[in-house]
Amino acid sequence: MAFFEKLLRSKIFVWTLLVLPGLWPLWPIFVVPDPSVGADPLKFILHHFGFVACVLLAVVLTFTPLRVLWPKSKLAQALNRHRRLVGVGAFAYALLHLIAYLLGNGLSTLVHDAYVVPKPFILAGLTAFTILLVLAITSLHALVRWIGGRRWKNLHRLAYLAAALAAYHQIYARKLFPVQVLWIFGPLALLEIARIVRQRANAAARPKAAAAG
Repeated sequence: MAFFEKLLRSKIFVWTLLVLPGLWPLWPIFVVPDPSVGADPLKFILHHFGFVACVLLAVVLTFTPLRVLWPKSKLAQALNRHRRLVGVGAFAYALLHLIAYLLGNGLSTLVHDAYVVPKPFILAGLTAFTILLVLAITSLHALVRWIGGRRWKNLHRLAYLAAALAAYHQIYARKLFPVQVLWIFGPLALLEIARIVRQRANAAARPKAAAAG
């Protein structure tokens, strides 16, 4: 356990975990060609980067409830050290997902599907991307100081809206309800519910403790 905690504290290790999913498409496309992938490699890359972006977004949002539920856990503390890095990683993969879409469909198609004859899942994806872009930019230390801690924290709560929009985007982009949406965002929802219950229980216990003291 101590070795695992030490690994999680290492930025090099976390960087490696973030970069590896970006290299994965090279394997089924170039190393061991998969016929199903080779037929439309750009579509495979598009879906892969979107999937990774959603996973990283869900992962980074679990850090707060894990810290609240297990405040003394060294693992939770180690994970929270990399909150900003993982969040920016989620944005980077969302950007790659958007680039893959533009390469395959073009900017005119994106504008048409988002604004001219709106497709809700496209607009939801663009909104989620815009939120992640704002959050990535405001993650710079200078901007955190300029915005102020309280306003910065309130702004970054928009990540939850981005997660909801990303889940909607994934569901309707595939024209079915993918099970992967459940196991990506389901654990996050359960942890958030548990966090809210814990915080309310703690808030209710404080007046009783004060009265007893």
